[in-house]
Amino acid sequence: MLPFEISEYKERLGKTKQTMEAAGIEVLLITDPANMNYLSGYDAWSFYVHQMLVVMTDEPQPVWIGRKQDANGAKLTTWLDAHDIIPYPDDYVQSPIKHPMDFVADILKEMGQAKRHIGVEMDSYYFTAKCFERLQAALPNSVFKDATLLVNRVRLVKSDAEIMYMKRASKLAEKAMAAAIEAINDGVRECEVAASIYQAQISGTEEFGGDYPSIVPLMPSGNKTCTPHLTWTDSRYTNGDLVIVELAGCYKRYHCPMARTAVIGHPAPQVKEVADIVIEGLNVTLEAIQPGMTCEEVEQVWKRYLSDKKLEKDSRLGYSMGLNYPPDWGEHTASLRQGDLTVLEPNMTFHLIPGIWLDDFGVEISESFRVTEKGYEVLADFPRQLFVKPVLKAM
Repeated sequence: MLPFEISEYKERLGKTKQTMEAAGIEVLLITDPANMNYLSGYDAWSFYVHQMLVVMTDEPQPVWIGRKQDANGAKLTTWLDAHDIIPYPDDYVQSPIKHPMDFVADILKEMGQAKRHIGVEMDSYYFTAKCFERLQAALPNSVFKDATLLVNRVRLVKSDAEIMYMKRASKLAEKAMAAAIEAINDGVRECEVAASIYQAQISGTEEFGGDYPSIVPLMPSGNKTCTPHLTWTDSRYTNGDLVIVELAGCYKRYHCPMARTAVIGHPAPQVKEVADIVIEGLNVTLEAIQPGMTCEEVEQVWKRYLSDKKLEKDSRLGYSMGLNYPPDWGEHTASLRQGDLTVLEPNMTFHLIPGIWLDDFGVEISESFRVTEKGYEVLADFPRQLFVKPVLKAM
């Protein structure tokens, strides 16, 4: 079931260990499921309970520690030997007395790792304050270090195999967005459009099916388009509604996000003006992208373009993305914004979002791209325009 060759996992592990050594970390405790997947292949919807991948600089394989009923999932989806898959009993699950980190600490003691410099993902969604408290109490002779984003940064530059999966995800994004634009019409319920999106995302193509994306379709409409992160309701669209759709295709946990904006009936002049600015600014920014630029310099291209348009965007222009699990497809590392001096390298991948959200409406049109040896490559192929849906007259 492994989506990559074992040699690729070992190469990723080697880079992670080099980064650990440079940071003075001997043992790395990974709770972010994307990082667990990246290094081991582990893939299951089990991240609602505590689980962990332990990487030690002096051990050839990581150790997976998780709930007993998920251990066979680790055997099926990872490249790890059976003795490196260690389950904890079910009485640790959501117990007011016992905690899975107590079990993890006991395993580290048994392995002679209780007096090491231990890195933990302090700002991960999946590593709680209670986790840290219990580890500190159980391992008083260890030195804990913040290893947030250590593996995420190793993930920034994708392999060719990862890029292939993201290109498959782009085909799913195209299909899902086409389904959304087709379904949006006067009198149609928002939830029906969401259902069309999900059907397209997961049914996929004749060649391959889709995975569940890390974020649900974001679908603000009407005056709610002034903010980007609202989902659907059971309300019906009406003539004049502006509709933003942001979604992603997902294949083997690799994403290709995309946003488009549609209007039912004739767009207001201000909407058309903002849409034209967003599209032209997106084109100008893409054409400027070169390896060796910094993230900050990419955003500066957009800001120079926008400077005389009497519009302002105070949120970041984009972010690195790829492999992930809910609640986000972003990698939480490089951002296209002022102050980010991350240098663009070939096979880095970003979601570029020159969206404009005003007080009473917004326009969002985005593209996912990879940095190439000479410039950029947009992953999905979908019309870059404001979609106008004519109102169908009743017979």
